[in-house]
Amino acid sequence: MSHIDLLDAPDFRRKLDQCIHCGLCLSACPTYAVNQLEMDSPRGRIALMRGAADGRIGLAGAFQEHIDLCLGCRACETACPSGVQYGLLLETAKAALAEEQTSARRGGAEVQRVAEELRGVSPVFSAQPPRFRASAPKRNGMAELVQRFGLRELMPSRARLRWLARGLWLYQRLGLTAIARRVLPQLPPALTTMEGMAPPIRLDYPDYSRPAPAYGQRRGKVAFFTGCVQDAFLAGVNRATVRVLQRNGYEVHFPASQTCCNAAALHSGDTAFARDLARQNIDAFAGGDFVAIINNAGGCGASLKGYGHLLADDPAYAARAQAFVTKVKDISEFLFDHLHNPPTGRVQARVTYMDSCHLRHGQKVSKQPRALLRSIPGLELVELSQPDMCCGSAGIYNLLQPEMANTVLDRKLADVRATHAGIIVTANTGCYMQMVYGVKRAGLNATVMHVVEVLERAYANTVSE
Repeated sequence: MSHIDLLDAPDFRRKLDQCIHCGLCLSACPTYAVNQLEMDSPRGRIALMRGAADGRIGLAGAFQEHIDLCLGCRACETACPSGVQYGLLLETAKAALAEEQTSARRGGAEVQRVAEELRGVSPVFSAQPPRFRASAPKRNGMAELVQRFGLRELMPSRARLRWLARGLWLYQRLGLTAIARRVLPQLPPALTTMEGMAPPIRLDYPDYSRPAPAYGQRRGKVAFFTGCVQDAFLAGVNRATVRVLQRNGYEVHFPASQTCCNAAALHSGDTAFARDLARQNIDAFAGGDFVAIINNAGGCGASLKGYGHLLADDPAYAARAQAFVTKVKDISEFLFDHLHNPPTGRVQARVTYMDSCHLRHGQKVSKQPRALLRSIPGLELVELSQPDMCCGSAGIYNLLQPEMANTVLDRKLADVRATHAGIIVTANTGCYMQMVYGVKRAGLNATVMHVVEVLERAYANTVSE
């Protein structure tokens, strides 16, 4: 399907027409807050999408610039009184950009092949080789590298990600961090961000080869979506997730053939690959008679819950996708209704909770993690003044758009600093790593933890007491 077909589809146009241009989305948009440009607001981007769908503007230039600058946080969806499904609109726009770029590469290669043949036939053509330029939007080298290698070869492979984590662990153990930070300011901002985001790596990965048994009264069995980056770089979050589920009576299973959720592929417009990953995960979790399919990352959960829409036109998977989606639960969402063994150990700390955009705006899960934190004895929960504002992570956005990501992050850090919290609690892989970077960037005396890590600390304190 060409980019024209994607943008001119009746369903896409219906979604565009839901926008009534009221502007209530403006105050919720991080990039509009920074730039104060209409084209960097959801309303402005929808106008660009409509212009491209009508054929009045191309995808190069302003369209690509302002679409690529969008964080995809979906805060505008929460603010919108008309129910505009901006996330799906953005997903289609990204796919159109990717398709246009792919078509241009193919077309350019074909033109070049014909030119080579002509030069071989006649000296007229060999005298001055023609120069060909694709009219399609162009992405920078980092975007190409992430899409071609990172998204397709690295993220779907648990083994490769763990090898990368081992290399990072060695880098940290050898004390190279201080040396790198003296060098990194001279390097591209994306490399500085990548180094700063790395949490302390632990290589004692959970054992996924067999189910983890329930503790005490067995209340059912759940399947755990381990994630890709989460598994490799934040293994402690996965360990805590499994233990908290066990402590509440659940036997935890780890389907072996599961893979990346597909969020990064969708962010990059690689819809075909995103569908392949979705089908693999649906197959992996089939037939287990699980009470729920648990995930602990807001971005992953939003993607997993989107499989029904993504595969709606697939006759072999449409119904299976809908059945899969009904079982997907964020860990906070699940524990809110199934906390059979509330923690009694004290966690004496001042804590602030930082919403994952895709958990709050995509999955509409915001009260549950807060309720779990408030259930912990001794813990003081202090709200941010703008809890619904993005931190700047947005999947791979902070690598592709580091300047805007850092500006958005600095605003979030100022909000965090005002709480005087000793623990910054998150519910998403990207948010966790972004705040690790942010704490270093701002020199905050704070620790970053996931909701389940705080819960597990409370359980552990019960045992020690």
